Amino acid sequence: MKRPQPPIPRLRIVRKHHFLVRVSHWLNVPLLLGMTITGLAIYWAAPVLHHAPDPQTGNTDYIADLSTALSSHLPGVKTSPTWIYDRFSIGPGQLALALRLHWFFAYLFMANGAIYLIGLLVGRGYKALLPRLSDVRDAFRMVRYYLGLLPMKLRRRPWPHPLVKGKYNALQRGAYASMAVAGVLVIASGWAMHKPVQLHWLERLFGSYDGARVWHFGLMLFFASFLIPHVVLVLADGWDTMRSMITGWSAKEPAHGQDEKA
Repeated sequence: MKRPQPPIPRLRIVRKHHFLVRVSHWLNVPLLLGMTITGLAIYWAAPVLHHAPDPQTGNTDYIADLSTALSSHLPGVKTSPTWIYDRFSIGPGQLALALRLHWFFAYLFMANGAIYLIGLLVGRGYKALLPRLSDVRDAFRMVRYYLGLLPMKLRRRPWPHPLVKGKYNALQRGAYASMAVAGVLVIASGWAMHKPVQLHWLERLFGSYDGARVWHFGLMLFFASFLIPHVVLVLADGWDTMRSMITGWSAKEPAHGQDEKA
């Protein structure tokens, strides 16, 4: 007598991301890239993180130091203090053009942020991003899962995904919340630099004009550093996560613990 076979779990298709959320998410990529390459060209004209002239190179800019060090170790490349500016910005000596383009991208970035917020409200996606009391504990569980995912796959041992009762896990909620805060701060620090007299109160919130510049530069590094782990974690989470940000729909098995009502 044959044993009864367990039922095959059926995939369920759930709506995950509103159209406006998806569009604004992907538009952030070229907009942040545009602000970065123009922002570096602006930074070249007046570095805020500088030091006394180096006795050997004459550099006063830490990025110029890094450029000199990198270019001196690359075969066939001439040692240059502007190596990074030449390759990751529109180039040195382009301050006027860089300022115009930077604010062009900045206005689009602010408008895109408004579109994203509208998409969250219309699609009720903001509910999935609200913090929860269990987030700290669950975030550590997700960190443990991601750290062990590759080793366990190589050893061909099971490594079950922690139960996720919602659209995002706790680690994702924390990361996306930090991006929202960073977006507000980068806009505020930008206006503090752009209108230090008219918006004196905003400039003082960052300590000083140079304080706003330090915050602005640090936030640029934060956005850039967020990209790599974001892509890695999306790939680790599976194709469904990437597909849902393209099509707006997600296909999950009940065993994964996803709750389409969250």
